[in-house]
Amino acid sequence: MKPTAKILDGKALADKIQIELTQTIAKLKDQVGRSPGLAVLMVGDNPASAAYVRNKEKSCAKVGITSFGKHFPSQTSQTELEEVIAQLNQDPKVDGILVQLPLPPHLDAVSLLHKIAPDKDADGLHALNLGRLVRGETGLRSCTPAGVMRLLAEYKIPLQGKKAVVLGRSILVGKPMALMLLEANATVTIAHSKSRDLPDITKDADILIAATGIPGMISSEMVKPGAVVVDVGINRVSDSSGKSRLVGDVQFEAIANVAEYITPVPGGIGPMTVAMLLQNTVSSYLQTAGN
Repeated sequence: MKPTAKILDGKALADKIQIELTQTIAKLKDQVGRSPGLAVLMVGDNPASAAYVRNKEKSCAKVGITSFGKHFPSQTSQTELEEVIAQLNQDPKVDGILVQLPLPPHLDAVSLLHKIAPDKDADGLHALNLGRLVRGETGLRSCTPAGVMRLLAEYKIPLQGKKAVVLGRSILVGKPMALMLLEANATVTIAHSKSRDLPDITKDADILIAATGIPGMISSEMVKPGAVVVDVGINRVSDSSGKSRLVGDVQFEAIANVAEYITPVPGGIGPMTVAMLLQNTVSSYLQTAGN
């Protein structure tokens, strides 16, 4: 049976955004006297993190953003990293700073994120930027939920008055996602591992956002027919032969026969997250251009 759901193609939209950013940078480079700059700080040798950082740097090069990537050994101290962030905050060539998570256990990620100047907070995770989101003020937005909102807007999916369920309550995705949907006048429920009768909650959703980090957790029985399903999960699983592949939090094949719209994994929200990171860096750069 051929799946009936339409695909929300994050990769195609991310490519379109990158073309727009390339044109913006080309236009402003001479006026500002430099390209935008993004510093990605990575500590240790987590293979998934290394792949993400390579991907980000490749995307930067594609649109004309200069990378100031710094890779530190696992035993790097909190003080050393704080000093590097302080230098980058002062560096006029750097518009965006990002600390690649997860960090080795001896480091305090929250404290480091708070050392980043809020207007250079490319990930949109500084308390000041999250506070601006709560208050509905302009500011740098958390990349993954901002990417979800941009993708829904691209496909003209109405949010006003719709029931939206966000599965997951992390500060990276779940909480800012709920606030952005609320800002768009959706009626929002946040569900999580301690929620009772989860299938009843998810089945009530016109828009279901899954960000649990549990591969294939959402089955077709948990989805309302005709719903919009956005899969934020990126999980690497291995089959019996040891071959690994990326899967999301939703059972794609089964749900593609129930939902009206669905995001694929890979090729859905992953590319949108990177596109929003580039967008945030260019937004900070435009502030400089305007000064």
